[in-house]
Amino acid sequence: MLDILFAKYDRLMLFDTETTGLIFNRDEIIEFAAVVVEKQNGQIVVTQEYDELIALSPGGFVPPLIQNLTGISNEDLREKGIPKTRLCCDIARMVAGNTLLLAYNAHFDLSFLYYLLLRDGDPTILKGKDKLDLLTVYKDRHSYPHKLCNAIEVYDLAGKVVNSHRAVDDVLATVEVMKAMEAEKADLERYVNLFGYNPKYGVEGKPIGTVTYKPQKFDPPAPLYEM
Repeated sequence: MLDILFAKYDRLMLFDTETTGLIFNRDEIIEFAAVVVEKQNGQIVVTQEYDELIALSPGGFVPPLIQNLTGISNEDLREKGIPKTRLCCDIARMVAGNTLLLAYNAHFDLSFLYYLLLRDGDPTILKGKDKLDLLTVYKDRHSYPHKLCNAIEVYDLAGKVVNSHRAVDDVLATVEVMKAMEAEKADLERYVNLFGYNPKYGVEGKPIGTVTYKPQKFDPPAPLYEM
């Protein structure tokens, strides 16, 4: 499983964020979770799990809607949140070397990650890193709806993982979804640096320079990499 990816990359870093809103260059990451996966002795092994709440900027706050959705309060971030500069250093260590970055709806999470690093770290750590969006893969294979919870249900993972709107649960669920996708059809490498977008709305925010974006219908007639 995942042999083609590990033939090219030393490790995979799957990650997820919870944020105060949807505007990449204004809203803030309030939770960051990641799982580093490597191949050891022929086995796919999780070698690191990371989950931290992130302190808000001065004057920042978690809107009530986000508090209700995630269960993360302003008090939680004041008491348990780590500084953004520390998060940036931790991310730099996790992505070092020949690492593939993966997420479910990767454009969203990568956009927030870029602006975090621009303000409080070094965005060049993302330079040259290949990226894989598992939402794009799922849209190519299954009918609407396309949320992570839908993928969990379709791949019969409900008893194994949790989709809770908390980054740590969602990233662990994404690992299992990735494995199920590879077992379903061994073409994940064809989606590296290829992101689909809803043609009705276009690419939200700033496109990532190393990624090719293509309009993706809800029920495409062929895989996006053949379009």
